[in-house]
Amino acid sequence: MQEKPVKEMRRNWVLFALMITMMLAAMDNTIVATAIPQIVGDLGGFSLFSWLFSIYLLIQTITIPVYGKLADIYGRKPILIFGIVIFLLGSAACAAAWNMHSLILFRGLQAVGAGAIMATVNTIAGDIYTIKERAKIQGWLSSVWGVSAILGPAVGGALADYASWRWIFLINIPIGLGAIALIVIFLHESKEHKSHKVDWAGAAAMLVTGTVIMFGLLQGGQSWPWFSLNTLVIIAVAVVLIIITVRIERRTAEPILPAWVWKKRVILGANLATMGMGIATMGPNMYLPVFAQSVTGVGAIAAGFILASMSITWPLSSGLSGNLYLRIGFRNTAICGITIVIIGASSFLFLPFPGPVWTLVAVQMTLGAGFGLITTPLMVGVQSTVVWGQRGVVTGTNMFSRYFGQSVGAAVFAAVFNSSISEKLENAPAQFDGQLPSVNKMVEVLQSHKSVSDVSLYLREAFFYATHNVYIGMVVAGLVTLIILLLTPAKFPTVEDPR
Repeated sequence: MQEKPVKEMRRNWVLFALMITMMLAAMDNTIVATAIPQIVGDLGGFSLFSWLFSIYLLIQTITIPVYGKLADIYGRKPILIFGIVIFLLGSAACAAAWNMHSLILFRGLQAVGAGAIMATVNTIAGDIYTIKERAKIQGWLSSVWGVSAILGPAVGGALADYASWRWIFLINIPIGLGAIALIVIFLHESKEHKSHKVDWAGAAAMLVTGTVIMFGLLQGGQSWPWFSLNTLVIIAVAVVLIIITVRIERRTAEPILPAWVWKKRVILGANLATMGMGIATMGPNMYLPVFAQSVTGVGAIAAGFILASMSITWPLSSGLSGNLYLRIGFRNTAICGITIVIIGASSFLFLPFPGPVWTLVAVQMTLGAGFGLITTPLMVGVQSTVVWGQRGVVTGTNMFSRYFGQSVGAAVFAAVFNSSISEKLENAPAQFDGQLPSVNKMVEVLQSHKSVSDVSLYLREAFFYATHNVYIGMVVAGLVTLIILLLTPAKFPTVEDPR
């Protein structure tokens, strides 16, 4: 009689451990971003600070599929604990960094652990909860990102101002150790003891290939122009590495990314749609805070809260999506989500200049509601089509698709925004000859010109125009995602595999 309450209590503690573990990875970038002025002031290396984020995103993204496969082979528990330990070692090393180069290197070490965390947390949630329960649980996990979006900047700013920026890394250690203790005590796996041959050659090939592709996406348009020799070299190297990786994977008995992942239309369609969703999320993430400050005229804190308003509706719609996908299916629920995203992004295009703040919040909350109806049904959907020994792979590929989409979105929207601004500056009226700054100096000039001069007004209008083009790109990404979902089979063949 007591077995069910005991099991439920154990699951609740595991869920709490998963949430605080995900919080470590989710809050890391926001908390670091707030402390950048203090970090640069102490260590120097202003020209390199963007790599604190690039190296983290790159390594985390390319390691997720590998950890997904390893979780299927060795079990989720050891891989998650390994990831947390590496993340904490990286955090301690970051706190001891002596210059910007060492801090970038240790951020890379953190990302090695973060990849394991992101690959296994959602997989474990899929293992211990039924299809009916998973939407609510994904809502809880999604809420971590919302809390992190608000708490991260506040904690980072407080520690940087009143203690030291090094504490933003040291604070991870007690939280991570607590998560490990809970996982060791309460997470019990019933895994088949079967010998496996790990495809280390395939893993290495995937990591190298992913690194080259991600590096090209992150640096193209930033460190060199898109149409340049560097881009051609990156593309050529990437094509060769992809061919080598495919050949290695075809010859091994247990590939890191099995062929069936690409052959199942529901999984392929869900992953491509998740990638499209990842592209769309980067529009507001990259440009809305600066838009709010430079065009609408709000402060940095208010701009952060405008961006974070999306995090209110995202977990709510994620948690409620279960009622919808149990009635109309995973694919159709995601179609509802991407339709809401298209409506939200399109509504931004009708905002007047400079636009009231509440309209920005309304757009963000609409987008959050749509994203929540895409991510959870597609994640739960692909997890529900496979048994325990394949769930790590499908979860890892789905998470990889999301982060890879974000990298593509960052590259595409940066190109759209920069070209739009350049067009406005080049075609400016003659009265502004010699008065307009370069693209790189625009935000700085707007922040210094608080008065409504003709120059600042023209720059604000240029920023308004460029951001609108970014949101047009979001609408296009949404429409492509909608087409992908319409081509994806409506019925996901589910396999209930409780453990």
